[in-house]
Amino acid sequence: MLRPHPWPRISRGLSILGLDVTSSPSGTGIARRPFTQTPSCPAKPLPARLKINDADLTISYLKGTGPGGQKINKTNSAVQIIHAPSGIVVKCQATRSRSQNEKIARQLLADKVEVQEKGDQSRVALKTEAARKKKASRLKKTRRKYRGLEKEAEEDGSGDLEEEGVEAGVDEREAQEGKLEKGQST
Repeated sequence: MLRPHPWPRISRGLSILGLDVTSSPSGTGIARRPFTQTPSCPAKPLPARLKINDADLTISYLKGTGPGGQKINKTNSAVQIIHAPSGIVVKCQATRSRSQNEKIARQLLADKVEVQEKGDQSRVALKTEAARKKKASRLKKTRRKYRGLEKEAEEDGSGDLEEEGVEAGVDEREAQEGKLEKGQST
């Protein structure tokens, strides 16, 4: 026979409408906001994904290739979708599930057709531009930080930052990112 524990559990706090109310030794509840890393208001909303008419699509299921063993190689889980008006062909083999592959392929096809139709105003182009701006801002902040450290070192007369490798590290990082950007643009 199971008996309950002799000491009942005491609630140490509760949550009311997103606020954490905790008990303190004085007996007063203190409300505080929980810490989150998500922004309270998102940036500009992206335009809705392009709707593609099913009559314009030719869907075929193929046997997959590559790693995954017998499950991939013997089943028709890869999906190929052809958009007749534009001639765009998308093949997807991301998962072992045919339905998930079809969903992913439809999203990829919608993105490609939208890029072809709208160009710089498409979802993909807007996401790419936002990521580029974020990266440029991050690099600018890094440069500003190390310039400030360099000025402090010069004022203090404590030595050269290049001896510590700080400035050299920034230059090497910028050179590597420049090479990566050149490689991606070709």
